[in-house]
Amino acid sequence: MGLVGPESEQTMNRPERSTVTIAVTVCIVAAAAAIALASMTFYHRQAVGSTPRASASLRVPEPRVVQARLPSTGFSYLGVYEGSDPSVGQYARVEKFARTVGRQPNIVMSYSSWGEPFSISFAQTALQHGASLLIDLDPTSTSCASIAAGQQDAFLKSYAESVKAFGYPVIISFGHEMNGTWYPWGWPFTQPAVFVRAWRHIVDVFRETGADNVTWLWTINSVASYEGPIADYWPGASYVTWVAVDAYYYSSDDDFSGVFGPSIAAVRQLTDKPLLISETAIGQVAGQASKIPGLFAGISSGGLLGFVWYDQAQDDGIYHQNWRLEGHPDSIAAFRAAVATYLPQIATGPAVGFPRPNTAG
Repeated sequence: MGLVGPESEQTMNRPERSTVTIAVTVCIVAAAAAIALASMTFYHRQAVGSTPRASASLRVPEPRVVQARLPSTGFSYLGVYEGSDPSVGQYARVEKFARTVGRQPNIVMSYSSWGEPFSISFAQTALQHGASLLIDLDPTSTSCASIAAGQQDAFLKSYAESVKAFGYPVIISFGHEMNGTWYPWGWPFTQPAVFVRAWRHIVDVFRETGADNVTWLWTINSVASYEGPIADYWPGASYVTWVAVDAYYYSSDDDFSGVFGPSIAAVRQLTDKPLLISETAIGQVAGQASKIPGLFAGISSGGLLGFVWYDQAQDDGIYHQNWRLEGHPDSIAAFRAAVATYLPQIATGPAVGFPRPNTAG
């Protein structure tokens, strides 16, 4: 039988009509049963605390809160940056750091250029070692204006689908250190309002894809008078899970309150979201071994989430020192002692804090 409608109506004899009448009746009964079952299922989900997905026609305009799956209180995280090569062999450096400090890190940071796909295999390797990936996703080959206009949605949707398919927690920071003066997505090259629109659009795309296993990390550089005003880059509480500060110990007179105090205070004027030190290290010039205990103590007393150690040897002036612990016995001893004191039972592994979310449609 062909299409039946106002523009393609066909005549039917009586047997056909009887058959159709019976078929329609059966369909109506089946539909009613399905609606009843759906209603019972919805009620059950409500009763046990699950949040049903809203249909597109009923979706409210207000953004829903990000489904953060990681612990968000207290000194819970020891992270490390050992390079951005997503190959499995790259993880050997992370393992070497773990042996050096006597503890597996539970955050592994990586920088990702725009257009680079999400590496599920590297994420799985990190997970097997008890860690979540922290991805600094930066618009290196595009602009915030292009992202905000939806012109990068093909890449974003593909990336979001991969993160969703992975199914375990992933921390994503877009356009980190945007208040600094050295990146094209930052001050003064990109207007804060454009950055905010790009940030919100990215989060919206991930939410629409169902990638609710993302912790959205808003990361600033340590505040300074010559940098952009961080308040203008704030995308709003409903678009951020955690906040973060990047800062380093450069000289011998640096201490925790001097390096982080003004930035933490500035962030706290905007939000009380959990705060992570997402990139830090103490240089040899700054007196690495003697300053490590203060770093741990400051994070603990300040109620911060933890820190990511930038374990790299740059050797290019005071602002690009040798930040590595390896090869410096006094620093290693201080770090191991601080880990034992402040992180005696750091949670690692999917069985202790990284439950697999239900990402079914």
